[in-house]
Amino acid sequence: KTYKQTGIASWYGNETLRQKDGHMTANGEAFDPNGLSAAHKLLPLPLFVRVTNLKNRKSIIVRVNDRGPFIGDRIIDLSTGAAKKLGFYKDGTTKVLVETVKG
Repeated sequence: KTYKQTGIASWYGNETLRQKDGHMTANGEAFDPNGLSAAHKLLPLPLFVRVTNLKNRKSIIVRVNDRGPFIGDRIIDLSTGAAKKLGFYKDGTTKVLVETVKG
């Protein structure tokens, strides 16, 4: 299926390092904050999407394997590693385009 949406992305991950036994994703995988993964409210798990930071045009492909974000109108939560690659780690949020990747 094709999915394409523009909206606000945030990142998560470092807080999971303090959890006993780490953090498991919604589909049962161990969460790696430094990896290239994401959480989405509705997309099927797992699924690959291309995320483009609309402020700097950087783009990466991440694996959606978790549920979220659960704050406000954010459309995707990216791992710490993904946020760093997209160049918005220090800002916390950014405007992105999210598109499914055909495989």
